[in-house]
Amino acid sequence: MDVDEARKIHSSAELNVGDEVEAWHNGKLFHRGPVTQTVTGVDLFWILDARTGTRRLIDAEALVILRPAGPGPAAGKSPEASRQPVHTATHAAAGPSHMPLFQAPSLAG
Repeated sequence: MDVDEARKIHSSAELNVGDEVEAWHNGKLFHRGPVTQTVTGVDLFWILDARTGTRRLIDAEALVILRPAGPGPAAGKSPEASRQPVHTATHAAAGPSHMPLFQAPSLAG
């Protein structure tokens, strides 16, 4: 079994509040953080994004959801095992390379 297959989340029903996850799209890490709420009926869940500190709505059908890799050679690799860099705060400071796919609506009026 592939290491990333063992880490892959197929449905939000597999998640509990507090679980750490990574949300990938096209081989790039978009979001990482703990689960704050799940809605299993529509396969959606929210995380607290570790990079921005904001709450993010994650669609488990639109993104590849993985449990974070432990220390070792697999850490930081994309699900496709490509060698594309993981977006970090230092990469974001160089330019607007990060575009969120989903964001929970604001309750502020």
